[in-house]
Amino acid sequence: MDVPLLKILLVSAVVMGISHTLAREKMFERLRNALGGMETWRGYLVSCAYCASHWLAFLIVPLTGAYGIHVAPRWPVISPVLDWFLSSILVTVVAAILRVGFYLVDEEQRLTKTRKKVTQAEAELRERELQ
Repeated sequence: MDVPLLKILLVSAVVMGISHTLAREKMFERLRNALGGMETWRGYLVSCAYCASHWLAFLIVPLTGAYGIHVAPRWPVISPVLDWFLSSILVTVVAAILRVGFYLVDEEQRLTKTRKKVTQAEAELRERELQ
C-alpha cells in the first residue's frame, strides 16, 4: 500500500516543527543545557535541529504509518526494519528541506523587524537633533 505524498509531507512538517522547537526555542533551553548542549553527544541530539529530526522521525514514522519506502525483497524481520529506517530517513530529509524554507522566511522576518527598529531609531535621533 502506497503512502500518499501529502502524508509524508505532513509528517515531515511535524518532525521539522518539533525538532526546531526542541533545538532552538527558549522553552527547551534548560533541557539542552542539562544534557550538555552542543558539547556532549546527548546534548547534541537535542541541540541540533537536524540531529533531533532523525530520532523524532524514528518515533513518529511508525506512530503515523508514514512508510514512504518499502524495500522490494520481503524478508521476515529485516524488510520491516529497513522500511522503517529508510522511511524515517526520507522524512528527515524532507524535514531538512522544509527547515531551510522555514529559516529563510524566519530570517527575512527578523531582517524586516531589524530594519524597522533601525528606521525608528534613526527617526528618533533626527527628531532629537531638530529640537
